[in-house]
Amino acid sequence: MASIAAVGLLSAASAALASLPMGAAAPAFTTKGAKAGKEISFDLKEALKRGPVVLYFYPKAFTQGCTLEAHAFAEATPEFNALGATVVGMSADDLPTLKKFSTEECRDKFAVAVATPKIIKDYDVALVREGMPQGMTDRVSYVIDRSGRIAFIHSDLDYRDHVKMTLAAVKVLAKSKP
Repeated sequence: MASIAAVGLLSAASAALASLPMGAAAPAFTTKGAKAGKEISFDLKEALKRGPVVLYFYPKAFTQGCTLEAHAFAEATPEFNALGATVVGMSADDLPTLKKFSTEECRDKFAVAVATPKIIKDYDVALVREGMPQGMTDRVSYVIDRSGRIAFIHSDLDYRDHVKMTLAAVKVLAKSKP
């Protein structure tokens, strides 16, 4: 619980718009995705057995902010991996789009997966903005600790701080690991 409190201090201001509270159980799910252009199956429970998971939701592949965010996560993936964390991008894009995005923009470094309507609802990440198509996800990043609890939340349509803040949260978790 100390690690959640330490990470909580890091995210107090950024979690205001996210609906899942700090310390809540992350909803378990399995979905299709892609890594390095190849189809994969992603199971959150299985991923958590290896370490914390950075689950970052983004609105739409190949849009400017989402592409720049994917590049930033790709550059930081070795550091996340060194800390035992798995990075997974989540959007409502279809699988063929995710296969292409995983190679071109994620640079084969991390997986992207389909955020189904149930996942979007369970994580309360529906992008609800006037003039935006329905079914897209908001830009929300969660760090989920190995016990399956939400350890950090950052909700902001501006992509620029998501990588920096999730990496800082993963570092706090790594320091508090027994």
